[in-house]
Amino acid sequence: MDVPDAADTCARVIDEVGSAVVADRDFLERVTLGILARGHVLLEDVPGTGKTLSARSFATALGLEFSRIQFTPDLLPSDVTGTNVFDERDSTFSFSPGPIFANVVLADEINRAPPKTQAALLEAMEEGQVTVDGDTHDLPSPFYVIATQNPVESEGAFPLPEAQLDRFMVKTSLGYPDEAGEVEILRRRAGRVDRSPSVERVLDAGAVSELRTVPESVHVDDDLLGYMASLARATREDRRVAVGVSPRGTQRLFEAARAAAALDGRPFVTPDDVKRVAEPTLAHRLVLTPDATVDDVDKRDVIANVLDRVAVPTVESPEA
Repeated sequence: MDVPDAADTCARVIDEVGSAVVADRDFLERVTLGILARGHVLLEDVPGTGKTLSARSFATALGLEFSRIQFTPDLLPSDVTGTNVFDERDSTFSFSPGPIFANVVLADEINRAPPKTQAALLEAMEEGQVTVDGDTHDLPSPFYVIATQNPVESEGAFPLPEAQLDRFMVKTSLGYPDEAGEVEILRRRAGRVDRSPSVERVLDAGAVSELRTVPESVHVDDDLLGYMASLARATREDRRVAVGVSPRGTQRLFEAARAAAALDGRPFVTPDDVKRVAEPTLAHRLVLTPDATVDDVDKRDVIANVLDRVAVPTVESPEA
């Protein structure tokens, strides 16, 4: 599969999901960006905006096995990863996989689980495996986590630590639909018997795995590498930021920029690709100073200011 084929394939997936989810195309492209760049996505929004429907619809359109984990304060790590079960017939233990053993895992309301359970996702998200009682078990491939959290609920919630936030390629939100969008939601609901709209399968697991290799062939000019590094360094020097973008975050920016170029059907990255993915890729990785937090500084504004300050390189198309 080449870059134009990948762009056409992603467009078909987005169109199919858009037939069920009323959302801006930018949102659907950001979720697709995480899939294409072999990362994970965090959706932060109030209840009832379609986060669960979006995750389920993407899994169906991609032809992947889907699993939903409802995170609650009493959820244990073994409830996520699985556990060893004793078989009385032959006096042996056998591993019983948890719900994380699926291609697309929806970690619903992840900030309602205690830190120990949240940490159970770390190895899975970064390494594609889980370790139970000293034994390592590989997760299915492809493996993709879509986590959701409610930004307005604080009672019984455990904010995600920076180490786990750093594992997410993209953080984004649907937001409330506009009036026309909300009317469309009602119109779709009135025209069917089932509560959840249906989505047709576009790909299968093999095609998704092939699709995710395409960004590796996208060219990135050396000047753009320096530009991405300068953006990350600028966040560390901002007086409002206590902890800036980590080297892992810089790598994720690089991977997301290549995926964005592939989504547009281009075999090379432009500065506009970097700018387009900078906010959803970098903002959630920042830790603000106490003063900035008190002043309600928005992390997205910090990234916007950094983009304004750092000089943009002039990059010629490698096809020129």
